[in-house]
Amino acid sequence: MKDRPGSAGIPEDGSTKEHISLDITGPVPEHTYHLQTVEADSAALASLHFPSLHHSHSDAPQSQTENGIAPTKSVRKQAKKSLFKNPGFPESERTRAFRRRFYPDATKEDWSDWGWQVRHRIRDLEQLSRIIKLSPDEETAVLRHRGSLPIGITPYYASLLDEINPDQPLRRTHIPVTGEYVRTPGEDPDPLGEDHDTATPGLVHRYPDRVLFLTTGFCSTYCRYCTRSRMVGETNGVYSFSVSQWEKAAQYIEAHPEIRDCLLSGGDPLSIMDDKLEWLLARLRRIKHLEFIRIGTKIPVVMPQRITKNLTRMLRKYHPLWMSIHFTHPDELTPETAEACERLADAGIPLGSQTVLLKGVNDNLETMRRLYHGLLKIRVKPYYLYQCDPVSGSSHFRTPVEKGLEIMAGLRGFTTGYANPIFVIDAPGGGGKIPLMPDYVIGRDGADLLLTNFEGGVYRYPDPEGRLGESQNYLRQQGFDHDTAGRFYTAKARN
Repeated sequence: MKDRPGSAGIPEDGSTKEHISLDITGPVPEHTYHLQTVEADSAALASLHFPSLHHSHSDAPQSQTENGIAPTKSVRKQAKKSLFKNPGFPESERTRAFRRRFYPDATKEDWSDWGWQVRHRIRDLEQLSRIIKLSPDEETAVLRHRGSLPIGITPYYASLLDEINPDQPLRRTHIPVTGEYVRTPGEDPDPLGEDHDTATPGLVHRYPDRVLFLTTGFCSTYCRYCTRSRMVGETNGVYSFSVSQWEKAAQYIEAHPEIRDCLLSGGDPLSIMDDKLEWLLARLRRIKHLEFIRIGTKIPVVMPQRITKNLTRMLRKYHPLWMSIHFTHPDELTPETAEACERLADAGIPLGSQTVLLKGVNDNLETMRRLYHGLLKIRVKPYYLYQCDPVSGSSHFRTPVEKGLEIMAGLRGFTTGYANPIFVIDAPGGGGKIPLMPDYVIGRDGADLLLTNFEGGVYRYPDPEGRLGESQNYLRQQGFDHDTAGRFYTAKARN
């Protein structure tokens, strides 16, 4: 296939049929190396080409193509049978009841097939209304939508949404409301300035020793608060992703020996088919100064059926490989997601969570405590808690920053440190992640630093040469109020 410009994703215009080639031989648009056809027939699968990989999977004779290897007939036949299937994958009682009600013709084997999940994504008002009783506000927002950040919900994730209640946390994060069309001061389509820090298309080099590698603009399920809403789904070619672009990004990393860490993101890298993803991992592993690779994904949460044994068998060949998984709410901690995370952990992949603080979704201590305790039980370490980025149309999701500090203060000391993430603001304009912590320094008393613990007790630490605590003394002397919940001083003095 000749190199040509590609859109950031499949057509997201609400059409009911997507005819897209599955050829993944050479430099191709992003959307051609996902199973994104509503009807992926045998002929399409038979035409699938596997790129040259660092690790060969077969000693069988292979015919060469211009940019890769065309599989033999037996390989194609096996691929057609097993490429997307996930035999033995669990199905919870809730999802089983949902499948039988809304997808009565789908077998358990169909439901566990991640290709089936992609092909049957809910993408328009008609499909949504069949499953969800939409509020007038939701219906208006769906009808009004155009362009990037389309509706896209896998049947599996739809099974977790409340059919009646529009205020259910998971429903609020995936079904549009008219608040998306409200613009407030400080918002920006690219709030983190990623386009400004782009070294080569798809590669963001902001920090000295690491890069963000944007692999695709496709997600199986779209979050309504997405920081990269400008580039996911249908963007009319403004953002494109291709193998030739991947190669240019890899060449940039090769030319910069200071880069030791590469984060694969998007879109969602795990929506890429195994062989194409392996091509990229193998290409990056050949860069000697690149010490480790990370993958940022929400797939184990929204389409856990994607985590097949074939996938984990492939991933474990490219250690050290780490994974950050986007979790939002404890309702996502299902038997299916637990199975996906345990498979990844069993493959030797350290797992961390990334959670965005969202108003009316997870902005209370009890919800976060349940989420973080649940994550530890499925072998995921809470890593980052993000203040919601000021992306355009996100004001209805954003909380005051002190809400995050209150949650952190409620976790610290009251539960294990393993359940305490780092609370950060990803600074608008490209400032990077800035950590925020409740202030446990009360002040100074001579040579002693005065500290408070999670219970509010006061303790002295001998610090004769230090100056830490002087600013807290000054604020107290000026009558500024100290918020005991979030452990910070307010900017307004007491009357």
